[in-house]
Amino acid sequence: MTATRLALRRMRLLLSLLCLITGFSMFLFTPGIQAQSYQKAVWIPVDNTIERGLESFLARAFADAQEEKADLVILHINTPGGEVDAADQIGQLIRQSPMHTIAYIDNQAFSAGTYIALNANEIIMTPGSSMGAATPIDLAGNAADIKFISGWSKKMTAAASLNQRNPDVARAMVEIDTEFPGLKPKGTVLSLDAQQAKTLGYADHVVSGKEELLASLGISSDSLHVIEPTGGEKVARWVTSPYVMSLLLVIGLVGIVVELFAPGFGVAGTISLVSFGLYFFGHYVAGFANWLHIGLFVIGILLMILEIFLPGGIVGAIGFISIVTGLVMAAYDTQQGLASLGIAAVVTLVVTFLLVKRYGIKGLFGKFVLGDAQHNEEGYVAPKDQRDLTGKSGIALTPLRPAGVVKVEGKRVDAVSAGGFIAAGTAIVVVQVEGTRVVVSEQE
Repeated sequence: MTATRLALRRMRLLLSLLCLITGFSMFLFTPGIQAQSYQKAVWIPVDNTIERGLESFLARAFADAQEEKADLVILHINTPGGEVDAADQIGQLIRQSPMHTIAYIDNQAFSAGTYIALNANEIIMTPGSSMGAATPIDLAGNAADIKFISGWSKKMTAAASLNQRNPDVARAMVEIDTEFPGLKPKGTVLSLDAQQAKTLGYADHVVSGKEELLASLGISSDSLHVIEPTGGEKVARWVTSPYVMSLLLVIGLVGIVVELFAPGFGVAGTISLVSFGLYFFGHYVAGFANWLHIGLFVIGILLMILEIFLPGGIVGAIGFISIVTGLVMAAYDTQQGLASLGIAAVVTLVVTFLLVKRYGIKGLFGKFVLGDAQHNEEGYVAPKDQRDLTGKSGIALTPLRPAGVVKVEGKRVDAVSAGGFIAAGTAIVVVQVEGTRVVVSEQE
């Protein structure tokens, strides 16, 4: 019995020792941030609302990082969300990058920001940060239709599966009308704090802050290269927001209408030019507009002005089409460009109606119609007899299309062309004089 008890005691001691070794080993090899040897690391901010301007900046930032031979990209994500289409393109940019990408969340990464984070190779959060609530909403703030939500849910689950994350968690962040036992009840969307994300496998690590993150990656603050957006890219991010796009077009078109009711070129015209200038500048910097689109807009404006002197409607119609084409083609998305222009057109029509109601139709055409009138009490001055100019030669001082100014015998004379257009500097001859009307033609 004594030998048996001794054997049992030895077996228990051996088992206890094995358990102790196993527990100690698990403690030692608990997954943490793997200290890898990175040759070059870059830090890229992903903040504020996600829109097409951010997509353009990140495309440039990733290209710069690759040129600098970087092998690690840290995306500092702090966003309430934004455009789904822009987030989709950014996610594709991250997936196609050969560099190891870490999504670092120290505040929030909601909606489209969560999708961007899920496309990264790793997600690292800080205590107090959160992610999720990825249900897409429309411009009115309401949840998108079922078809769109279903498609976005598929994209979210696909992004989650990239790094073996539970796709049901991603679906729970998107779908409101679906119940996920243990995650969320029906009628809500899922959001996760840092610890919940770590438990569910949606955060690979939780660190106290940037210093601990860099230390655990073996990166010094001095060697970390930060890629910031340029001033132009910041303007582009602001301008390419759908709300700002519509606002700039509204201000631009309304400014033109108000300018038509005001004498001279003043504040309204200046504001209109600045608004259109910002619109094209932002989209040009973001890479959506080019000189063709800007040229179409400028040509359209010139044709609309020319319509004032060449009535008939054809030139004005071509100018209008050119303006619309330039504005829409400059937008990052044709549908969004048409929507923004449509909103601006409706607002402009309302403003025009109110101005006409207030000032009358004469206020609109006051610039193009002579407002002076001659009254009997002011006397009458007979027009100068110019019949002696018939048959005499001269030169066109201004283009005649058909009216203009010519010089005959050293005198400036208002004249009209007997035929088509006569360019300035062309030799002319007076062919007819009827009262104050002097008709000229090109001298053969």
